[in-house]
Amino acid sequence: MGPGSHLTVAARGHGHSLQGQAQAHRGVVVNMESLQGPKMKVHTGNFPYVDVSGSELWINILHETLKHGLAPKSWTDYLHLTVGGTLSNAGISGQAFRHGPQISNVRQLEVVTGKGEVVNCSEKQNSDLFYSVLGGLGQFGIITRARISLEPAPKMVKWIRVLYTDFATFAKDQEMLISGESTFDYIEGFVIINRTGLLNNWRSSFNSNDSAQASHLKSDGRTLFCLELAKYFNPEEMAIVNQEIMTSLSQLNHIPSTLFQSQVPYIEFLDRVHISEIKLRSKGLWEVPHPWLNLLIPRSNIHIFAQQVFGNILTNTSNGPILIYPVNKSKWDNRTSVVLPEEDVFYLVAFLSSAAPSSTGSDGLEHILSQNKRILELCEIDGLGEIHLRPLGNTCSWPKNISKSSPSLIITSML
Repeated sequence: MGPGSHLTVAARGHGHSLQGQAQAHRGVVVNMESLQGPKMKVHTGNFPYVDVSGSELWINILHETLKHGLAPKSWTDYLHLTVGGTLSNAGISGQAFRHGPQISNVRQLEVVTGKGEVVNCSEKQNSDLFYSVLGGLGQFGIITRARISLEPAPKMVKWIRVLYTDFATFAKDQEMLISGESTFDYIEGFVIINRTGLLNNWRSSFNSNDSAQASHLKSDGRTLFCLELAKYFNPEEMAIVNQEIMTSLSQLNHIPSTLFQSQVPYIEFLDRVHISEIKLRSKGLWEVPHPWLNLLIPRSNIHIFAQQVFGNILTNTSNGPILIYPVNKSKWDNRTSVVLPEEDVFYLVAFLSSAAPSSTGSDGLEHILSQNKRILELCEIDGLGEIHLRPLGNTCSWPKNISKSSPSLIITSML
């Protein structure tokens, strides 16, 4: 149609982009899950990797690579997402403090550009396109294949949770754990607004008896903070791993009576959110609006942010999990399109709300959207930094306010 065309094109993977960004008004939506490409191929050796279609789900990659005793290094919390979708955002979970996001663990891409060209790109070949596409939200091309780095996969996971009543202590312990050589392979935190939130957000694949025990904690109605840790290991290493874990836990300042542990297979831990999905689908509560708000906030602003949001805005209840944990900027490649805060450590804060259909109450869509707006306005009013709003999915035109500067607060979609 030529360079003068205003036709927009959006790539839709598994449908988890926010604010309708995987749609294109009067344009073309490419259903990436219909893409048929070469079969997934695992390459072993000293530097193992897997070649996959951009439409492949991460859960399928996990199953296939485990057959070779291997697995990708970095994950998202939910694995039923397409490779092209998460690489167009960032792909972040509790492993990011060590390995960086998924976009830091890609060796090569095949991309269809806006001109219709099929281009292979990597750090050494068409590098400008390679780094632009990673975290580029579909603005520079659509990812059709990717080469993902792998590492030896463990068989088991020690899964641990501890609780805090004080945010400063909670944040200090998290930052201590992600600095240097941490014992743990996965570090995340989440916020518990009330006891109901504790029971709802205590992921069902964790020990249900522990959630009941934790709900009886005398917190005087205060917000609680949960630190979630995981240590990967093989059965023959259990004695050494247990000692390492106890040594690391002794350095934490959590509520002493709130140490909860579980031991699960590696694949069960990584696919933990899917268990909750199955239960929600059975109750008709999965296909509902999800007005999520995902933020990157620098360490210097996280305390005032937490005080204001959890003290003044979200005081009585939450409509879904609230994640809050730090990552190391040094593990992110600044050549990609993802815009990051300037500080060496910044926090992911994710409000993963679900709205009750047709509700006009506190669990309704309008109320949750209003809360999200209040959080963003708070950041502006309290001077937490200029807000740069990134498109939250794969669309074809940048908002005018996007720059490659490093703001103090960034709104993004990367889970």
